[in-house]
Amino acid sequence: MKREKLECLEQEVAERFPGLARERLGEALVLHVPVEKLLETMTRLRDDIAMDFKLLIDLAGVHYPDRAAPFEVVYQLLSVHKNHRIRIKVAVADGELVPSVAGIWRSADWHEREAYDMFGILFSGHPDLRRILTDYDFHGHPLRKDFPVTGQVEMRYDEQRGMVVKEPIRLGRGDREPYRKSP
Repeated sequence: MKREKLECLEQEVAERFPGLARERLGEALVLHVPVEKLLETMTRLRDDIAMDFKLLIDLAGVHYPDRAAPFEVVYQLLSVHKNHRIRIKVAVADGELVPSVAGIWRSADWHEREAYDMFGILFSGHPDLRRILTDYDFHGHPLRKDFPVTGQVEMRYDEQRGMVVKEPIRLGRGDREPYRKSP
C-alpha cells in the first residue's frame, strides 16, 4: 500500500477507533483489539463505508509462550472497493474464549477451526469447532512452541496384530548415530 494511502487509512482508523492501539509494520497498519471489543470492532470495520472491509483474507494463531497472554489471533482484512488492507491482532490467554467472527465473514469458519486445531485457541459461538487437520484422537496442538518437534507418538503397521498401532517416540536407532561428530 502506498504511503499516502496508508496514512489516510491510519487517520480514518484513529478517528473511528480512538481507544485502540495502532502500529505500523512495514506497509501494514495493525490495530490491537481487546477480546471484549472484537465483534463490535470487526462489525464496524465491515459495515462502516469509510472502512469497507468486506473480505476476511486470513485468520491465524500465533504462540508467544513468554507473554502473559501467550496467544494472538491475527486477522487480515481487505477492502476490494477501496483497495486497502488492515491487520487486527487480539491477545488471548490460554483457555480464554475468543468470539467467533464466522457470523461476520463466513470465510472465518475454516480458519478458526485451523487455529483451534493447531494452537488450541477456543472460539465461542463457532458453528462447528472441531479438529480440521489432525486426527480426532490426536492429543495436543502441534503449532504451540511447547509441542515436541518429534511429536508424541509414532504410528506403524504391526504385521503380527494386523493393525496400525501407536507407540511412544523412540529416537535412537541401533544402526546409526544420530549426532555423529564431523571429523
